Amino acid sequence: MTALWVVLLIVVVVVLAVVAIYNGLITRRNRVQEALSDIDVQLKRRYELIPNLVNTVKGYATHERELFEKVTALRAGLVTGTPGEKIAASNQLTETLKTLFAVAEDYPDLKANQSFLALQAELTDTQDKIMAAQRFYNGNVRDFNTAIQTFPSNLVASSMGFKAFEFIEAAEAETRNVEVSF
Repeated sequence: MTALWVVLLIVVVVVLAVVAIYNGLITRRNRVQEALSDIDVQLKRRYELIPNLVNTVKGYATHERELFEKVTALRAGLVTGTPGEKIAASNQLTETLKTLFAVAEDYPDLKANQSFLALQAELTDTQDKIMAAQRFYNGNVRDFNTAIQTFPSNLVASSMGFKAFEFIEAAEAETRNVEVSF
Protein backbone atom coordinates (compact mmCIF):
# COMPACT_ATOMS: atom_id res chain seq x y z
CA MET A 1 0.00 0.00 0.00
CA THR A 2 2.85 2.42 0.84
CA ALA A 3 4.47 1.76 -2.55
CA LEU A 4 1.22 2.75 -4.25
CA TRP A 5 1.18 6.10 -2.40
CA VAL A 6 4.82 6.75 -3.31
CA VAL A 7 4.14 6.02 -6.98
CA LEU A 8 1.01 8.16 -6.89
CA LEU A 9 2.96 11.02 -5.26
CA ILE A 10 5.69 10.78 -7.92
CA VAL A 11 3.08 10.85 -10.70
CA VAL A 12 1.39 13.90 -9.17
CA VAL A 13 4.72 15.72 -8.82
CA VAL A 14 5.67 14.91 -12.44
CA VAL A 15 2.28 16.06 -13.73
CA LEU A 16 2.51 19.30 -11.73
CA ALA A 17 6.04 19.89 -13.06
CA VAL A 18 4.90 19.34 -16.66
CA VAL A 19 1.97 21.71 -16.15
CA ALA A 20 4.24 24.37 -14.63
CA ILE A 21 6.77 24.05 -17.47
CA TYR A 22 4.00 24.16 -20.10
CA ASN A 23 2.46 27.27 -18.54
CA GLY A 24 5.88 28.92 -18.38
CA LEU A 25 6.45 28.21 -22.07
CA ILE A 26 3.04 29.62 -22.95
CA THR A 27 3.83 32.78 -20.96
CA ARG A 28 7.17 33.22 -22.73
CA ARG A 29 5.63 32.60 -26.16
CA ASN A 30 2.95 35.20 -25.45
CA ARG A 31 5.65 37.70 -24.44
CA VAL A 32 7.43 37.14 -27.75
CA GLN A 33 4.19 37.68 -29.63
CA GLU A 34 3.47 40.81 -27.60
CA ALA A 35 6.94 42.15 -28.35
CA LEU A 36 6.40 41.50 -32.06
CA SER A 37 3.12 43.37 -31.84
CA ASP A 38 4.96 46.31 -30.22
CA ILE A 39 7.25 46.45 -33.26
CA ASP A 40 4.20 46.53 -35.53
CA VAL A 41 2.73 49.42 -33.53
CA GLN A 42 5.91 51.46 -33.95
CA LEU A 43 6.17 50.61 -37.66
CA LYS A 44 2.57 51.74 -38.10
CA ARG A 45 3.37 54.98 -36.28
CA ARG A 46 6.23 55.63 -38.66
CA TYR A 47 4.04 54.59 -41.60
CA GLU A 48 1.56 57.31 -40.64
CA LEU A 49 4.23 60.00 -40.10
CA ILE A 50 6.03 59.52 -43.40
CA PRO A 51 3.37 61.08 -45.70
CA ASN A 52 3.45 64.25 -43.58
CA LEU A 53 7.22 64.45 -43.84
CA VAL A 54 7.22 63.72 -47.56
CA ASN A 55 4.56 66.35 -48.25
CA THR A 56 6.44 68.92 -46.19
CA VAL A 57 9.70 68.28 -48.02
CA LYS A 58 7.92 67.99 -51.39
CA GLY A 59 6.79 71.58 -51.10
CA TYR A 60 10.42 72.68 -51.07
CA ALA A 61 12.07 70.04 -53.21
CA THR A 62 9.73 69.54 -56.12
CA HIS A 63 12.40 68.13 -58.43
CA GLU A 64 13.21 65.18 -56.12
CA ARG A 65 10.19 63.15 -57.31
CA GLU A 66 12.03 59.84 -57.67
CA LEU A 67 13.13 59.90 -54.04
CA PHE A 68 9.57 60.59 -52.85
CA GLU A 69 8.24 57.73 -54.96
CA LYS A 70 10.81 55.38 -53.42
CA VAL A 71 9.87 56.48 -49.88
CA THR A 72 6.19 55.92 -50.67
CA ALA A 73 6.85 52.47 -52.15
CA LEU A 74 8.97 51.40 -49.18
CA ARG A 75 6.36 52.74 -46.77
CA ALA A 76 3.84 50.31 -48.23
CA GLY A 77 6.13 47.42 -47.27
CA LEU A 78 5.82 48.26 -43.58
CA VAL A 79 2.27 46.97 -43.25
CA THR A 80 2.39 43.71 -45.18
CA GLY A 81 4.48 40.57 -44.98
CA THR A 82 6.22 38.48 -42.38
CA PRO A 83 8.03 40.05 -39.42
CA GLY A 84 11.33 39.59 -41.25
CA GLU A 85 9.99 41.27 -44.41
CA LYS A 86 8.61 44.16 -42.35
CA ILE A 87 11.99 44.65 -40.66
CA ALA A 88 13.78 44.50 -44.03
CA ALA A 89 11.39 47.13 -45.41
CA SER A 90 11.95 49.21 -42.29
CA ASN A 91 15.72 49.02 -42.75
CA GLN A 92 15.46 50.05 -46.42
CA LEU A 93 13.13 52.87 -45.48
CA THR A 94 15.56 54.08 -42.83
CA GLU A 95 18.32 54.31 -45.45
CA THR A 96 16.01 56.16 -47.86
CA LEU A 97 14.87 58.57 -45.13
CA LYS A 98 18.53 59.41 -44.51
CA THR A 99 18.71 60.43 -48.18
CA LEU A 100 15.52 62.45 -47.77
CA PHE A 101 17.01 64.30 -44.80
CA ALA A 102 20.16 64.92 -46.84
CA VAL A 103 18.01 66.42 -49.62
CA ALA A 104 16.31 68.59 -47.02
CA GLU A 105 19.72 69.93 -45.99
CA ASP A 106 19.93 71.62 -49.42
CA TYR A 107 16.90 73.77 -48.62
CA PRO A 108 17.67 76.35 -45.91
CA ASP A 109 14.04 77.44 -45.58
CA LEU A 110 12.97 73.85 -45.04
CA LYS A 111 15.63 73.22 -42.40
CA ALA A 112 14.22 76.12 -40.40
CA ASN A 113 10.58 75.12 -40.94
CA GLN A 114 9.02 74.15 -37.60
CA SER A 115 6.74 71.50 -39.06
CA PHE A 116 9.68 69.83 -40.81
CA LEU A 117 11.77 69.93 -37.65
CA ALA A 118 8.89 68.50 -35.63
CA LEU A 119 8.34 65.70 -38.15
CA GLN A 120 12.05 64.94 -38.25
CA ALA A 121 12.11 64.75 -34.44
CA GLU A 122 9.04 62.49 -34.44
CA LEU A 123 10.62 60.15 -36.98
CA THR A 124 13.83 60.03 -34.97
CA ASP A 125 11.85 59.29 -31.82
CA THR A 126 9.84 56.63 -33.64
CA GLN A 127 13.02 55.05 -35.00
CA ASP A 128 14.41 54.92 -31.46
CA LYS A 129 11.19 53.27 -30.28
CA ILE A 130 11.38 50.73 -33.12
CA MET A 131 14.93 49.85 -32.10
CA ALA A 132 13.87 49.53 -28.45
CA ALA A 133 10.94 47.31 -29.46
CA GLN A 134 13.30 45.14 -31.52
CA ARG A 135 15.68 44.79 -28.57
CA PHE A 136 12.71 43.90 -26.33
CA TYR A 137 11.56 41.33 -28.90
CA ASN A 138 15.05 39.80 -29.17
CA GLY A 139 15.28 39.57 -25.37
CA ASN A 140 11.98 37.71 -25.21
CA VAL A 141 13.03 35.47 -28.10
CA ARG A 142 16.27 34.69 -26.23
CA ASP A 143 14.34 33.75 -23.09
CA PHE A 144 11.82 31.62 -24.98
CA ASN A 145 14.42 29.85 -27.12
CA THR A 146 16.55 29.16 -24.04
CA ALA A 147 13.53 27.72 -22.24
CA ILE A 148 12.66 25.33 -25.07
CA GLN A 149 16.26 24.20 -25.43
CA THR A 150 17.15 23.54 -21.78
CA PHE A 151 16.36 20.49 -19.70
CA PRO A 152 13.72 19.56 -18.55
CA SER A 153 11.54 22.09 -20.37
CA ASN A 154 12.94 20.91 -23.72
CA LEU A 155 11.15 17.59 -23.16
CA VAL A 156 7.81 19.35 -22.72
CA ALA A 157 8.50 21.84 -25.53
CA SER A 158 9.39 19.20 -28.11
CA SER A 159 6.43 16.99 -27.20
CA MET A 160 4.01 19.97 -27.30
CA GLY A 161 5.29 21.36 -30.61
CA PHE A 162 6.94 24.58 -29.42
CA LYS A 163 9.25 26.05 -32.08
CA ALA A 164 12.05 28.57 -31.73
CA PHE A 165 11.52 32.16 -32.88
CA GLU A 166 14.00 33.98 -35.08
CA PHE A 167 15.96 36.98 -33.84
CA ILE A 168 15.75 40.30 -35.63
CA GLU A 169 19.18 41.10 -36.98
CA ALA A 170 20.64 44.31 -38.33
CA ALA A 171 20.70 44.76 -42.07
CA GLU A 172 24.12 44.43 -43.70
CA ALA A 173 24.22 48.15 -44.47
CA GLU A 174 23.73 48.94 -40.79
CA THR A 175 26.74 46.87 -39.72
CA ARG A 176 29.31 48.75 -41.81
CA ASN A 177 31.54 51.40 -40.30
CA VAL A 178 30.13 54.89 -40.49
CA GLU A 179 32.44 57.26 -42.31
CA VAL A 180 32.66 60.69 -40.76
CA SER A 181 34.56 63.45 -42.49
CA PHE A 182 34.97 67.15 -41.80
